[in-house]
Amino acid sequence: MSSSPNRLLAAVFGAVYLLVGLAGFVVTSGVGIAATEGENLLLFEVNPLHNVVHLGIGTALLLASRSVSAARTVNVTIGAVYLLVGVVGLFLVGTAANIIALNGADNVLHLGSAILLLGVGLAADKQVASHAATA
Repeated sequence: MSSSPNRLLAAVFGAVYLLVGLAGFVVTSGVGIAATEGENLLLFEVNPLHNVVHLGIGTALLLASRSVSAARTVNVTIGAVYLLVGVVGLFLVGTAANIIALNGADNVLHLGSAILLLGVGLAADKQVASHAATA
């Protein structure tokens, strides 16, 4: 796995997002599933829906980490979604549309995750993708 940056990143991010999703349920007891304001998990605001999203993303990344092509595809896909969430989230904070209880720290983390996932997904393991296309 260490020979593939995409597999390594997917495995690490997957494990972290699964742990964050589980830890989020510890602090969000009594919070409505799609409440616009959640509870803080360190600096990040979460609600139960946000936790479920973290569990789904963590699972997808961990499953994808089993192969280079899957990890690359999932890293790029989740990176693109996080880029969108990071930008849209800037406008959602404090509104009724903020159903995953985003705050400023969440937006920064999502944008940072997007840059890392997209950067590795698009730049690393290119030779594997080109070999798969010609095979």
